[in-house]
Amino acid sequence: MPVLRDGEIDSLAVVAVAELMAASARTAPKGGGLDNISTAILTGKEKDELADAMESRREKKGTLKGIFGRDAEGVRASRAILLVGVKGTVPKRTSKGGSLNCGACGYESCGHFTTAIKKKGEDFTGPNCIFQALDLGIALGSAVKTASTLNIDNRIMYTVGAAAKDLELLDADVIIGIPLSATGKNPFIDRK
Repeated sequence: MPVLRDGEIDSLAVVAVAELMAASARTAPKGGGLDNISTAILTGKEKDELADAMESRREKKGTLKGIFGRDAEGVRASRAILLVGVKGTVPKRTSKGGSLNCGACGYESCGHFTTAIKKKGEDFTGPNCIFQALDLGIALGSAVKTASTLNIDNRIMYTVGAAAKDLELLDADVIIGIPLSATGKNPFIDRK
């Protein structure tokens, strides 16, 4: 039997926890029991390509340009990235298929929302159904709870998701990323 040592053990543990986090996101409560959440786990070359995409956003104009570069360092220091996304441009339906017509999206009804032109902004595609966005938030909370319970350092990052959207890593309108690490010091805390 081969002997596993520090870095190899850490990498295996982080990927195993990322898988459990994806399961937590999948099984998190969803409005009406209808699921539009998608997940992916990135490691190795794909994780580094995501960091490169984040750094390239540093060149773009906008208030967040410096944050993308800073967060890219956290992605490079991580062992894996969990992506969690939602198809939010589709309105949430009731379990019987009816419309909610809540108006939180800014449209009079789900029918009007459905016919609205969907367009990609600087980071994500919208407009989005508030109930789909709530499902994303609940899935993220469930995933990071799992990481915390299993002592894997993590941080929810908007910037990771925006770059993942650029790379079309998930079929989702909004994506959020969670870098994961198991080292002696959390690389996502002391950020500049």
